Amino acid sequence: MPNNKSASKRVLIAQERNRRNRAARSVLRTSIKKLDAELASGNAAAAKEAYTAAVKTVDRAATKGLIHKNNAARKKSALTAKLAAAK
Repeated sequence: MPNNKSASKRVLIAQERNRRNRAARSVLRTSIKKLDAELASGNAAAAKEAYTAAVKTVDRAATKGLIHKNNAARKKSALTAKLAAAK
């Protein structure tokens, strides 16, 4: 339990950031899963759109500090390789 007013506020802020980060991470994972689903279905046009959306969410996550920039680069590289292998 926090012992003073500023510590109480930090607890509330940490909880809010935790909720925000969890939601953003969920969006990131969902966009990657959507790309995987489109690649599995074999629809090239939809896969390309899903790829664009997934890369955008990965970049956004890296910009916000949710994931490290090298992690983002690795994810984008893997997504690009999956898309190229599907063709």
